[in-house]
This record gives sequence, structure tokens and C-alpha cells, in this order.
Amino acid sequence: MKINMKNLGHSNLPVTEIGLGLWAIGGDFWGKTEDKKSLDLIDYALDAGVNFYDTADVYSGGRSEELLGQSMKGRREKFILATKIGWQNFNEEKGQSGYDTVEKLIAGVETNLKRLQTDYIDLLQCHIDYQDATMDVFLEGFQKLQQEGKLKAYGVSTSNFEYLKAFNADGGCASLQIDYSILNRTPEEEIFPYCLKNNIGVIIRGPLAMGILTGKFKPDHKFEPEDFRNRWMDNPEENKVFLEDLSKVEKLKSLCNEDRSLTQLAIQFVLDHPAVTTVIPGAKTKVQFDESVKVSQFSSFTEAEMEAIDEITPKEGGRKIWPA
Repeated sequence: MKINMKNLGHSNLPVTEIGLGLWAIGGDFWGKTEDKKSLDLIDYALDAGVNFYDTADVYSGGRSEELLGQSMKGRREKFILATKIGWQNFNEEKGQSGYDTVEKLIAGVETNLKRLQTDYIDLLQCHIDYQDATMDVFLEGFQKLQQEGKLKAYGVSTSNFEYLKAFNADGGCASLQIDYSILNRTPEEEIFPYCLKNNIGVIIRGPLAMGILTGKFKPDHKFEPEDFRNRWMDNPEENKVFLEDLSKVEKLKSLCNEDRSLTQLAIQFVLDHPAVTTVIPGAKTKVQFDESVKVSQFSSFTEAEMEAIDEITPKEGGRKIWPA
């Protein structure tokens, strides 16, 4: 299967426009998983032509990185590896990262490398977006690691436009990872134009709105006990947004057919934006990922289809179920 390739901003890292997000593997937040199925998923994606894999130190307490490291063993050159650092020891009460010195940050990255069983990271991302003194620590640490050859490029994961601009003050930020979907179009107004102007690659997380855009959820859906999405059912405010999203999903189904599922519609929408470099739908099994990986072969939406989408999900506003 041929998947389109794009350079990730000014890093010139060649990435497939369909990547794989690995938050769900390891069994944390998204319900139980099996290591073998996680490894099979990565193998399947690799065989399908996917080269971009995104994980983080905090995903399943590092288990996601460990599984990716196992999969890369003996074939590291086939992977463009993206990981993140910052949330693992973040103090939410104080709004501060424990990485308050460059030395601590670099020591933290060494633990990423150990779990991943590699001596370099293609793309290292700052996983927090609090504008305290630690932002300068991350920038200085990333630049030092880049000079040492332990990372090829660095970026930031945030939906905070002011933080993105501050993080890119010297033009060194190669990428932005951001939540964007047909249900959350807020980045289109300011953030995407900025990224295009500054040659910052855009990695899209949440293209399926954490599963809502698969069309498999009902108003009374039962999530596994370990699944953090139970908050959508337990919190009245979040449940209201969840039900509003389900209503929009029902209308979006009118744009689907036997050749294009709702999942594929959602991913095609994201890929159609010129600022987007790659999209990283999450999955726990290869069956879940199968639909996503085929979208690279689809044509762009027609003008009539975009008008219908604009009517159902206007550019203004967006879902606020999960923070940036």
C-alpha cells in the first residue's frame, strides 16, 4: 500500500501522512490491552507502509515506549520515532515541571532512550504547555541533545497558541502536535496559518475525537471500568458535549457510503487541510487501524461535501471534552 510522504516542517524528516499514535497500548486510560496485540499492531502498520510512530514517557508509565522499543529492535531505520517528555513528573498543584534544570531534563530523556532501546530520537516533543521557567529548560536541553546527535528535531504538543509562539521564538521548533478533528476546528483560525508561515510541521492527535467519530458510541455507551472516557458519562457538563457530538455524528453519516466509512471521512477531513503533515489515529489492534491507513489513497472532498461539513460542524467553536 502506498502512503503519501511529507517533510515534517523544517526538520526535513520524511514522514507518512498516516502515522500511528501509541497512547492506547500498554493498558492505561483506554482499557485493557495485550502486549502481543500491541506488537502485532505495530508490525501491521509497518507492513502497510507507515513509518511515523508517536508515543510518550507517560503513556502507561513508560510501557508504550518499551513496546515500541521491542518492535524497533533490529530494524530501527524503518521508524521515524516521535516521543514526548514533561508530564511524567509534572506537579499540577504548583503548575510546574520537575524538570527544572537542563541536567534533570537530559537525565529524563536518557530514560526515554533506555525504554526505547535506541541511542537517538527522531522527534522529541515538549509535552506540557505551562509558561513558567521550565520552558527555557526544555528549549536549552533539546538544543543541547540535538547538538549531541541524540535527537534530530524537536517540537511541542499543545493547543495553546501563545505557548507555541513562545516555544518557537528562535525559529527552532520543527513541529506542533495538536488536537484537531471535524468536531474541533479551532486550530484553523490562527494556529494553522502560523504553522504554514513558519514551516512548522503539524501532527494531528485526536482525529477521531477519542472514538466518537468511529460512530460506534451510543448515548448510553458502557466503557470499560479503566477507560477514562467514563467521565463523559459521569460528568453532566461533559455528557452534554458528548451527546451534542453524537448528534453531529449522525448528520455526518449522510456523507458516508460503502467506499468511505465515518472513520475514513474524519481522517480525510484532517488530511485535507494544507497545514497538516501527518495524522496519528490511535488504536489498540490492527483491525481498528485498518480503516485509517487506507485514507491516503482518497481524493479530496468536493466543494459540495465541504459545504455540507461546514453546515454540520462550523469552524467556530469546538468540543472541549479533554484538555490540551
